[in-house]
Amino acid sequence: MNESIGHPSNKPKHSWVKFIILAAFVFSAVYVFQFAPIRNHVTPESLERLLKSAGFWAPAMYVFLYALGVCFFLPGTMFTGLGGVIFGPYWGFLYAWVGAMIGASAAFFIGRGLGRDFAASVIGGKLKKYDDAIRRNGFAAVLYLRLVYFPFTPMNFGMGLTKVKFLDYLLGTGLGIMVGTFVFTFFFGTIKDIWTAGDWDQLLSFKVYFSVALFIFSFFIPKIVKKLKTETN
Repeated sequence: MNESIGHPSNKPKHSWVKFIILAAFVFSAVYVFQFAPIRNHVTPESLERLLKSAGFWAPAMYVFLYALGVCFFLPGTMFTGLGGVIFGPYWGFLYAWVGAMIGASAAFFIGRGLGRDFAASVIGGKLKKYDDAIRRNGFAAVLYLRLVYFPFTPMNFGMGLTKVKFLDYLLGTGLGIMVGTFVFTFFFGTIKDIWTAGDWDQLLSFKVYFSVALFIFSFFIPKIVKKLKTETN
């Protein structure tokens, strides 16, 4: 009986402990890979050498490193562009998308497992309304934030703190990052193919014009999505 009475009172304490672990993890990841000396060794050049030395296992290693990088707040654009350079515009897109999805899912579960209880205990008033709204319209909310290029890794962890269903989060993320991922891998993959072939006449080809147009268009996607959302409301 004492155990059953004491258990509820321990829950807030446990939620605090887990949230502190989450905060420590995030702080450590940001510090180590953004400010510590190790950041000088995590560069596109060093990663490219590592992946090229992996041979047959390069795609699997790339996906693993991408997913790990997402959880440790490394820039996703670096990994995405690297995928296009090493694997080409099409395979690079597939591997980058898979790596980003695995990383986004892992970060979501870290946030959900360590921070949701604490978030639920402090949410009240208007914040609770937003939390409930995200649960009801999870797919649309996640898709919108992905299309307007909301910071990728913070959103992965942040969504874990909300009531959003994982399936809604997964589908919204998968669809929302598809355009941006393809644009980056197609652009960098196309330029690398021309560089490798040494056929500089291809710089005037339709494929290059198309990749450049896509790359430029990607910067206007957030404004277009916001405008469409405003008009529909």
